Amino acid sequence: MTKISDTIKTDHRELEAAYNKIISPKDQDEQVRYQNQFTWELARHSIGEELVVYPAFERHLKDGKAIADKDRDEHQVVKEQLKKFQNMKPTDPDFIPTIKALMKNLSQHMKEEEEEDLVKLETALQADESEKLSTSFGRTKAFVPSRSHPSAPTKPPFETAVGLMTAPIDHIADMFRKFPEEKISPNPSTKSS
Repeated sequence: MTKISDTIKTDHRELEAAYNKIISPKDQDEQVRYQNQFTWELARHSIGEELVVYPAFERHLKDGKAIADKDRDEHQVVKEQLKKFQNMKPTDPDFIPTIKALMKNLSQHMKEEEEEDLVKLETALQADESEKLSTSFGRTKAFVPSRSHPSAPTKPPFETAVGLMTAPIDHIADMFRKFPEEKISPNPSTKSS
């Protein structure tokens, strides 16, 4: 049984690992692969949280609306930074400063989620509810955009509609991007983590 907090933390560790490969790569090819992986993971993770986790904050926590709104605001900043970063080349002089600034904001957000927001949510949920959220989060990530689109709405149902229109375009483009694994691209319909 996997709790939603564990699923979110696993994603956070994957983002940190990709970040570390970006800032300390073996070569430029590895840097590009992990730039694509980081973008793919973060875009899907953010939207998954907005569609599954933040509504759960609002439903189950007394201060859930305030927590969800704060987290959406933090996501917006990160999405704007990711939009810039995802289109950069490693040879760009702002490449490393951009990912470092993005990660600084993201790290603070992840820390607050792990140490405060998700702790509150887990306290309010039954074990089976947490597991259902985790499953829903993983499934949702398979159908959302894999690139940052900061001008898209951040709340259902509008985010869902925009995501369903944008995701296929991102997923097709992913087929032409390099990723750490040697296969063509991550398959969003089969990889939920």
